[in-house]
Amino acid sequence: MKPILCICLLSLASILASAQDKPAYRLFDQSGKEVSYGQMLKSSKKADVVFFGEQHNNPISHWLQIELAQDLEKESNGKLIMGAEMFERDNQAILTEYLNGQISTKNFEEEARVWDNYATDYKPLVELAKSKKLSFIATNVPRRYANMVYKQGIESLNPLTSEAKSWIAPLPIEVDMNLPSYQAMAKMMGGHGGEAATTNLVKSQAVKDATMGYFIAQNLKKGHVFLHFNGAYHSDLKEGTVWYVRKYAPGKDIVTISTVEQDNIDKLDEENLKKADFIICVPAKMTKTY
Repeated sequence: MKPILCICLLSLASILASAQDKPAYRLFDQSGKEVSYGQMLKSSKKADVVFFGEQHNNPISHWLQIELAQDLEKESNGKLIMGAEMFERDNQAILTEYLNGQISTKNFEEEARVWDNYATDYKPLVELAKSKKLSFIATNVPRRYANMVYKQGIESLNPLTSEAKSWIAPLPIEVDMNLPSYQAMAKMMGGHGGEAATTNLVKSQAVKDATMGYFIAQNLKKGHVFLHFNGAYHSDLKEGTVWYVRKYAPGKDIVTISTVEQDNIDKLDEENLKKADFIICVPAKMTKTY
C-alpha cells in the first residue's frame, strides 16, 4: 500500500503544482501546436524579413521583442536591421543622427514624435541599435498624410511636393479592397459615414501598410535579417504590410509573429489559428504598459 500511496501523493502534488502555475505566455504555430521560443528564433534567423506583430500595450510583446532582437543580433554576428511602425519616414534623419551619437537623447525624443510608451516599450530597441551600431529604419507614413487620405481620399496625395512624396510609397498606391483584413475593417465601420468614408478609412490604412512595406523592401540587405515591429493588425494573416513587401520585393522569405490575448492560454482559440507563423498567446488579464 505504501508505494501506491506515494504514487498518489506525487500525482496530487503534480496536479496542484500545475494548477498553481501562472505562465506569462504560451507560443503556438499557425496550426495551434505549442512550440518553443528556440523554434521561433531558429525560423527567424533564416528569414529575410520577420514581422513582429504586437499588441501596443502588452508587456509580453515588448519583452519578447527585445529578447528576439538581442538573440538575432548575437547569432547573426550583427547582420540585423530593425525597423518600426512607431517611427515615421520624415523622422529618419533624426533617428539616424541619434543612433550615430550626433544629437542628444533629449533632442531626439522631443523632435522624433516618439509614442507615449516609448520609454518603456521601444527605447530598449533603439538603444540596442545604437549600442550595436545597427540600422534602424523609420518605416511609417507621416500620420498627417494618412489622416489626409481618410478625410479627402487617396487622390489628395497627388499634389504633394516631391519631398513629401519621398516619405510615402510610390504613387499611385495599389489597394486591394478585397483583402480579408481590409474587408473586416470596412465591416467594422458598419456604414458609418457612408461608403466614401469607409473606403477612405481602408485606403488610409493601406497607405500605412504600403509605405512600411516599401521602405522595408528598400532597406533589405543580402545575408541580413530585417526585424520589423508593428501592430499585429498590419501583418496578421500575412496581409497588410506583408502583402506590400511581397509586391515590392517578391520572393523574400518572410516569417510572421503575432500577439493575441485569451482568457485561457492552454489552447489557441480557433479565431486565432493561422494568424501568423508564430502566435504569442498571453492571458487577457495580463497587466498593460499603459
